[in-house]
Amino acid sequence: MTFFVYIMTNRKHGTLYVGHTDNIQRRTHEHRTGQVQGFTKSNGLGQLVYAETCATREEARQREQQLKNWQRSWKIQLIEEANPDWQDLFDTLQ
Repeated sequence: MTFFVYIMTNRKHGTLYVGHTDNIQRRTHEHRTGQVQGFTKSNGLGQLVYAETCATREEARQREQQLKNWQRSWKIQLIEEANPDWQDLFDTLQ
């Protein structure tokens, strides 16, 4: 099984949300359609702009916590290194 750490936003340089999941397609769809109550829904965070894979759930959870503790500028740099145009990656998911 593959696990993912991901970042959602509402626009380039907008509000950021970091999460982890074992099903990136399902979880991103839930965020996009407002099925997830809370921060992502209230801030309209429906664009997947960053995702990385992890071998275990624990590794994904630890990476999520690491990213959540990062400065905002570091998160933006991470996104821009992998996705310089801040394209929504949802349609690229297999």
